[in-house]
Amino acid sequence: MSYSISFDKRAEKELNDLPVKMIKRVDLAIQKLAIDPRPTNSKKLAGHQPGAWRIRVGDYRILYHIDDDLRQVAVYKVAKREKTYKE
Repeated sequence: MSYSISFDKRAEKELNDLPVKMIKRVDLAIQKLAIDPRPTNSKKLAGHQPGAWRIRVGDYRILYHIDDDLRQVAVYKVAKREKTYKE
């Protein structure tokens, strides 16, 4: 059974502001999270809210929360590495 994907408004805007080729790559990586929310290239984030993970796509990072009870992946940030962890 797959997970549903949701986007924070800010993450959706960040995704749409990426270069066109990168939008396709990042969107594909996000859609794959519905099948496997913890792929081998994912990393659990320390110092963030519980259930926070990230995956890397090129120079970009996708930060998201996993709720196993609701079977939901909530994407909350899409940005280059240098901008990802500054908040």
